[in-house]
Amino acid sequence: MRRVVVTGLGAVTPLGVGVRQTWQRLINGECGIVTTRHLGDEFKAIPSQVAGLVPVDTSQKGSWQAKDHVTPTELRQTAKFAQYGLAASSEALKDAGFEDGKGLDPEMTGVCLGSGIGNLEELYDTSVAYAQQKQYRKIHPLFVPRLLINLGAGHISMKYGLQGPNHAVTTACTTGAHSLGDASRFIKSGEADVMIAGGAEACIHPLALGGFARSRSLATAFNDEPRASSRPFDKDRDGFVIGEGAACVVLEELERAKSRGARIYAELVGYGNSADAHHLTAPREDGRGPLLAMKKALRQAQLPPSAVDYVNAHATSTPLGDAAENKAIETLMLGEQGRQKSSEVTLSSTKGAIGHLLGAAGAVEALFTILTIHEKVIPPTINLVSPDKGFNCNYVANTAQQANVQVALTNSFGFGGTNASLCFKEYT
Repeated sequence: MRRVVVTGLGAVTPLGVGVRQTWQRLINGECGIVTTRHLGDEFKAIPSQVAGLVPVDTSQKGSWQAKDHVTPTELRQTAKFAQYGLAASSEALKDAGFEDGKGLDPEMTGVCLGSGIGNLEELYDTSVAYAQQKQYRKIHPLFVPRLLINLGAGHISMKYGLQGPNHAVTTACTTGAHSLGDASRFIKSGEADVMIAGGAEACIHPLALGGFARSRSLATAFNDEPRASSRPFDKDRDGFVIGEGAACVVLEELERAKSRGARIYAELVGYGNSADAHHLTAPREDGRGPLLAMKKALRQAQLPPSAVDYVNAHATSTPLGDAAENKAIETLMLGEQGRQKSSEVTLSSTKGAIGHLLGAAGAVEALFTILTIHEKVIPPTINLVSPDKGFNCNYVANTAQQANVQVALTNSFGFGGTNASLCFKEYT
């Protein structure tokens, strides 16, 4: 059986550009959520006026400057989500020892990068321009290539000449987790030895915020306190905060990684999928779908629930979603082979710090889970002041906790009831 390990990490998040910048601020309990009012009057008219924006202030360490990460040609040809993906993949490859793609077998290296929404801004702008003049010449020649979600993965493969599997997942907010899980299957099946896997999103646009606001999904109670707006598990939570960014990991077949003396962050040992088969946007209250995904991940990993030291929860700060997932985790972890009481179950949600990155969320949170195992510190759930009724676990409230995490799950769920869970294990 071919085994899959993680040898490289890359990230662009509301906490900054780069894994170290993001991770250190996360562990310090800092927050990357800001007001959207400065973006224009159209944002001020939307009930939710907060978002996790990738910083662009050049006076701030870890700010985003596209010219530092993409070539002029790539800048012209790509949407912003793809630019974030290019930056995260470049960092991950360098971290793995494959800077500029050197040392890779092109035919046995692939890319699996997805997005939940993709290039909404260009779709909107082009539609408006065309509607006003009904002239097809108002459509940019690169409109379609910049619109297609699979071009995120496509540009990475073209940049490094990678001829292995080229795959794009788009499963709403489960996209990032599905990307990593599917990439691991390419390696296990022998179709690839190395995969760049992740998710990217850049949809801070009035149409996106307006749409989620109309579905009553977004936080609205903390517009004047952006950093307090995303508060998983807290009794005052009232919706999720939309975010942008990307994360990529380098997955590698174990023997190949060992043969070149690669640093191994963790092993990806389990991947479980399920569907709620219940509702367009709302989860099942009993958490049956997430529970099934976690069970499948552990079954593939050949591990009992009692082996799990930590769960990186999807927990978006919505009343229904947090409760359903919490119930699923308690059901899993308090079984006959599990813990005896809820306080012994450790989980946290990093969305208090960065918001919900939609199609990139699963990849970013998988990266955080990998670092939790590698560095033996659990990131906190910030803004957790008063846990809601029925929330009795250890949520690592507000302050990171040192812990010998050897096995961890990370969950992702999306509209339409799609669920995924990844199980990572310390490699020794």
